[in-house]
Amino acid sequence: NNPKWTNNNWLKSRFHFSFAEYDNFNNKGFGILRVLNDDLVQPSRGFGEHPHRDMEICTYVVEGDLTHQDSMGSQETLTRGAVQFMTAGQGVQHSEHNLNPSKPLRFLQLWINPRQRGLKPNYGSFKGDFNLRHNQLHHVVSDVSDSSTSTPIKINQDCNIYVTELDSNSEVTFDVKNDRQVYVVCIEGSVDVTSNTEKISLDRHDALEGLGHSLLKFKSTTKTQTSSRESTDSVYEPTTASHIMIIEMQKSGKGRSDL
Repeated sequence: NNPKWTNNNWLKSRFHFSFAEYDNFNNKGFGILRVLNDDLVQPSRGFGEHPHRDMEICTYVVEGDLTHQDSMGSQETLTRGAVQFMTAGQGVQHSEHNLNPSKPLRFLQLWINPRQRGLKPNYGSFKGDFNLRHNQLHHVVSDVSDSSTSTPIKINQDCNIYVTELDSNSEVTFDVKNDRQVYVVCIEGSVDVTSNTEKISLDRHDALEGLGHSLLKFKSTTKTQTSSRESTDSVYEPTTASHIMIIEMQKSGKGRSDL
């Protein structure tokens, strides 16, 4: 019933890297992170069954209800703060839908290059825990080969994902090691990011690349979350001021080269 939604724009996507109709040779990914799409899906719509292979796919639900079904027999509906992963490996078919008749669905989907091809397909999820990400970084994804780290999701690559929701003026810090790099996404709200050498302000949907050693401080700079760019599409109003994701990986120096 929202006139701003039509059959021609049931999906609104923000592509962080070259994908689909956004073709940019100078922005093909960041290290082992090949795709990061920020998708907003109209009520009662979604992605029909389609194939994937040789990719580690992680999805983070920002708002709404994400219903997943795949050829491995997995089927479930996930809500805000949930994380799912799929090892596409030798090949898998899956679908993703917003079955809610009145509320939109927003999620971030990451495609991460695996350390090897031809892996056995696999699926798993974590329903999320607000208390674990409230004013602190929650380590939700790590490398299946790293026995020293316990996270709810394990993938076949040297990659770590953290999320946090910050109250107004709250802070968290993240230490980027010398041989590592990070991709930071401001999911909701606004945040000031201070490193050893500079200070950057990020708003909703913004992102930054960080290479090499730096102690990053994230400070929320908004009291309440109201999106001027999506207020007509989103019905969810977060209780926190800022919502951030950090993707950390081995340093490769590969990132955007046209800015």
